[in-house]
Amino acid sequence: MKKVILAILCPFFIYAQDDLFSEIDTDSTGTSVETSAFKSMKIVNLESTKLAAKGDFYFIVAHRFGSVKNGIDTFFGLDDANTQIKMLYGVNDWLTIHASRSGFQKSYEGAIKYRLKAQEVDGFPVTIVGFNSLVVNSELDKDLLPKLKFENRLNYTTQLLVSRKFSESLSLELAPTYFHENYVVSDDQENSQFAIGVGGRYKISKRIALTMDYAAHMNRVSNSLARNPLSVGVDIETGGHVFQLHFTNAQAMNETGYLGNAFGDWSKGDVFFGFNLVRVF
Repeated sequence: MKKVILAILCPFFIYAQDDLFSEIDTDSTGTSVETSAFKSMKIVNLESTKLAAKGDFYFIVAHRFGSVKNGIDTFFGLDDANTQIKMLYGVNDWLTIHASRSGFQKSYEGAIKYRLKAQEVDGFPVTIVGFNSLVVNSELDKDLLPKLKFENRLNYTTQLLVSRKFSESLSLELAPTYFHENYVVSDDQENSQFAIGVGGRYKISKRIALTMDYAAHMNRVSNSLARNPLSVGVDIETGGHVFQLHFTNAQAMNETGYLGNAFGDWSKGDVFFGFNLVRVF
């Protein structure tokens, strides 16, 4: 099924060039803009409303290890890592672009994230950011799928990210999402799929914050083995750095991966430990 969607909606261990405890920004009109609701590009799996500063280049290495439920046989999942390499650039203060390669589905991804409106001090109540991504699934085998075309490898995601920084401690986000997989395993599953993501960050001390995100898939076929992705984590801030660790039931790191292919089950201890390492140049 052939659709091209241009749309709307990384990572943890972040090395930032600017101080994460920076002052309130002021836009060109003189309006005071609230500082970022989140300290990293992602909450856990869900994209946050934070963008790169103009001219900043990020090099990101992210890992999701195997399931911890297998115990010592796989060293609690450390033997089965899924890795993503990402490069991200701030074109200007309202537009960020990125490209990545993931072990999951041997996929390549290109994406843009752009601010539509910023939360203002004593003004506009939320930050609104758009996120669009295109993923190429290079793992599909033409020997097994003789009618496979390049377009069948393509997946698209559109997200609208709406966040509010309620206080220095609490930030929340809502993310209505549309994603489209040109190839789906089950004939019963619609190619066009919808999800509602929610996430938040709660600061428990000057340097430590708890994070969580969840996405409810709205039209998943009833016989699917996939589950809604639920992730929890912790951010540790050290001046210009944020260290992020988390547990999630989704091993994939791009949007169509974790939204449509989260196969872990929290109720059975089938979850994956993960972290991200980010360097800003």
